[in-house]
Amino acid sequence: MRYRELTIEGRNAVLEAFRSGRPVDKLFVLDGCKDGPVMTIIREAKKQGSIISFVPKERLDQMSETGKHQSVIAQAAAYEYAQVEDILEAAREKGEAPFLFLLDGIEDPHNLGAIIRTANLAGAHGVIIPKHRAAGLTAVVARTSAGALNYTPVAKVTNLASVIEELKKQGIWFVCADMGGELMYRLNLTGPVGLVVGNEGKGVSRLIREKCDMTAAIPMKGNIDSLNASVAAGVLAYEIVRQRLCLP
Repeated sequence: MRYRELTIEGRNAVLEAFRSGRPVDKLFVLDGCKDGPVMTIIREAKKQGSIISFVPKERLDQMSETGKHQSVIAQAAAYEYAQVEDILEAAREKGEAPFLFLLDGIEDPHNLGAIIRTANLAGAHGVIIPKHRAAGLTAVVARTSAGALNYTPVAKVTNLASVIEELKKQGIWFVCADMGGELMYRLNLTGPVGLVVGNEGKGVSRLIREKCDMTAAIPMKGNIDSLNASVAAGVLAYEIVRQRLCLP
């Protein structure tokens, strides 16, 4: 089942969205509001694990499309999230070694959409993103992915480091993009692999980098110090594709 992106306003509508099980990425609440119905909505949001932001009235007024937000606005996902197991099952069904993208804090929805598009074209079985401090599956992401979201499952997890540890137990190796790493052409990137790409500004966090088995550097010959996150993901992904195809 797929979902279009929807901004939901008003206490009854937002509460019904949570109780119906609709995936809600973010809940915006008037800062300081303690009304009973609003507190009920906050409890439902916590049960689902939605990100809750307490904001001033001016922010809600700017976001509102109806002018009747009643102190709460929810942003529902454009697409339904998968489970990590769904991604592994996709690899098993194809009889292929798992090839995953893990994104550590990609905040720009255009970058996220572009990376999902690359993941699809490179034959990756799915993408894993963190729940916090990262872009979700908005309509912008869906448009930028150019339809790839219809075919490439995206899982949203609470703790990316824990997921890496669990997937390691299933034989998957992890390589992260890092300017200080080994030149990517010198690494063995065949077999079950997870490609980890970091935040647009800060790169892969120290904790996640330490969980990875390898760090891969893309050769740089220009005058600036780094590639756009989605471009870096594409370059590394296609080195993995080249090695999986056993090309020289």
